[in-house]
Amino acid sequence: MPRFESMDGFEHSIQKPSTRKIWIIAIILAIVAFVIGILLGRYAICSTSSESSSVTEAPQKDGVFLPGVPDSLIQDAELSIRDTLLKSIDNKNIEKYLSRLTEKPHIAGSVEDEDLAEYIRQFWLDVGFDEVQMAPYDILLSYPDMDNPNFIEVLDGSEQIIYRTPIEEDVLTPGKNNTEGIPPFNAYSPKGIVEGNLVYVNYGRVEDYIELQKAGINVTGCVAISRYGRIFRGSKVDIAQKHGAIGLILFSDPSDYAVDGQNVYPDDWWLPGSGAQRGTIFTGGGDPLTPGYPATEYAYRYGESEVKPPLPKIPAHPIGYTVARELLINMTGDEVPDKWRGGINITYRYGPGFIDNNWKIRMNISTTNVRKNSTNVIGFIKGKIEPDRYILFGNHRDAWVYGAIDPSSGTAVMMETSRALAALVKSGKWRPRRSIVFCSWAAEEYGLIGSTEWVEEYIKNLKERAVAYLNIDISVEGTDTLRSKTTPLLYRAVYEATKMVENPNPEEVTAGRKSVYDTWLYNRPWTINNQSHNLPQMESMGSGSDYAPILQRAGVTSVDFRYTYDKKAYNISGYPLYHSQYETFYAVKNIIDPDFEYHGAVAKVGVELARSLADSLIIPFNVSDYAWSLENLRVAFDKENGDKMRAKIENYDDLEKVIQHFDRAADEFGERMKNVDKNNPILTRLINDQLVLLEKAFLDPAGLPMRPLKKHMVIAESAYDSYASSSFPGLVDLLFEIEKATDPDKRWEQIKQHFAVILHTILSAASTLRDVTAFHT
Repeated sequence: MPRFESMDGFEHSIQKPSTRKIWIIAIILAIVAFVIGILLGRYAICSTSSESSSVTEAPQKDGVFLPGVPDSLIQDAELSIRDTLLKSIDNKNIEKYLSRLTEKPHIAGSVEDEDLAEYIRQFWLDVGFDEVQMAPYDILLSYPDMDNPNFIEVLDGSEQIIYRTPIEEDVLTPGKNNTEGIPPFNAYSPKGIVEGNLVYVNYGRVEDYIELQKAGINVTGCVAISRYGRIFRGSKVDIAQKHGAIGLILFSDPSDYAVDGQNVYPDDWWLPGSGAQRGTIFTGGGDPLTPGYPATEYAYRYGESEVKPPLPKIPAHPIGYTVARELLINMTGDEVPDKWRGGINITYRYGPGFIDNNWKIRMNISTTNVRKNSTNVIGFIKGKIEPDRYILFGNHRDAWVYGAIDPSSGTAVMMETSRALAALVKSGKWRPRRSIVFCSWAAEEYGLIGSTEWVEEYIKNLKERAVAYLNIDISVEGTDTLRSKTTPLLYRAVYEATKMVENPNPEEVTAGRKSVYDTWLYNRPWTINNQSHNLPQMESMGSGSDYAPILQRAGVTSVDFRYTYDKKAYNISGYPLYHSQYETFYAVKNIIDPDFEYHGAVAKVGVELARSLADSLIIPFNVSDYAWSLENLRVAFDKENGDKMRAKIENYDDLEKVIQHFDRAADEFGERMKNVDKNNPILTRLINDQLVLLEKAFLDPAGLPMRPLKKHMVIAESAYDSYASSSFPGLVDLLFEIEKATDPDKRWEQIKQHFAVILHTILSAASTLRDVTAFHT
């Protein structure tokens, strides 16, 4: 099967050379050696007296590095290329691609998803990519049994059915029918039948179960029912399981998914009553059976009972709020507090059980795990000067149903971005300095599987050669402003790219905000630790998309960007149609972005960011922003945990000292970078290598406590919510509910050990910024 190592396309053959050929080669080598000797005598001698102790000395007057070196080796990016690329983005193309991508449901492992993989492969070949590869993996996926579908029942004391949930969502889109997609389910739910009393657990967070305990409610042996939102659904299942629940029902409450009441899809973007959110409940990442290694034909596979983190042990199933009403309205128990009340017009009660205490809830779950092939598509535009340095640009392809927003809005934008870049290369007018690698990831919805397996297979290449990763999961979920999750090195590059893109909102332009950056700054000014900054807000990276394995395992600095909705007006966890049957091309074309102007704006941000990273002589990373970010993280952590840490950790204040040390190293590096001799390709490569190494220096081989495959010591999601990032995540996880730990002293020893690792990691990262022969601290 074709793999990444074939990128250069070399062919090898072995022949016995003739004597005549040997003599010819010998004569040529002698002539070359003679010429080199003359050149060395001419140039090396004159430069001897001007040697400097610094490897980043100021430019020589003549600007010559070596005779015969092509000018392109030291040329910076041509800014005229930026304008050409931005003008070439065509919104109509994006609309056309999205229509094609969403014709059929394309869940991972399906024939339809593999057909789309071939469609994208052929598209990239047609637009002129240098090479396109297919990378299939044999992975564990999960599907409901269509002959024995999942459902939930309410039974009376005689086991008679009082109510049974519908199997499918209502058909509300013209031209669509229920036979096209798989009904709502939660991937990796164990199959089985469970029966018991029903308990309402709000959002199913740890703090919600604490509230239940205070109210005297015991969930053990009961089926829990939880609202979607606030935290990752897999975390909800894990928490319910730990509190003794035998099953979990998940529903989309109207307070989060249908705020405007009856004004729902297909008339608006709000979720209709039958809409249910599909999704994985596995809390790990990658193929469950091959953790840490690629799921290829030679892989060792663990049994399903041996998987770590373990596969879910209790069944789970999603329902719509119309169905949830039928269950909740009949519940008994005390009324819940105001903050637990949702948007269904009923009295929300804790339970356990129903008004008729003979009634029980029964879950009938048939979901089964099965091994299947799922294929990444990897396309290459090779770099002219540094083909061994990669700018990765990715989006996942699989969807729970039609996926017009997640992920196909991103797929369509990536396709148009790749077309624009490839067309310019094909014209002969330009080729990027570094390689641009486009990635159509497989099986992201099941737990970032395609990207994780590819990173695991090529981890050695990526750690050494990958410069940055640009991720577009969803390109447009609203039309208010840009939203960017970004590692600190890329802050400035993203800001500069958005300044170059015209504002797609004419009302904003009329108000004087002419660029994407202007509206972003106006709508999302950045406040950190109660201090305002004249910058647009950057969000931290959790584990919600394919950037996670690329950052966590390979240490590649990353960004995920999209246009989003007004989060001040709508206090909701995500766009309402998320992972439902109603996430259709119709919704995008008729409700969200009819003229695809915002899709086009995201494509322009992507193409400019890719161009800048791939073509700039010096990679546009800003190391000072990393120092600034570390201090912000420290202040935030100290505010929440400083008193506890100082009481137990004698050298806790050393965290501030090592960050100050990093800050000084960043400043010194910035000066050397500013003064580097750009006529010397060796010195520019040296600076660039230090820039690329910095993110990787924050990885620790042992990983985070309890999560060895999460390697980044500063940026990672919380162990208790895979979507959310946290400051110094290993410390935060160890401190979580430490007062309830069975052995607090042992936990504090773990904290002390991990704290020492963090200090070492920051100092080590600082050392990578020093002059290359400076090994002192």
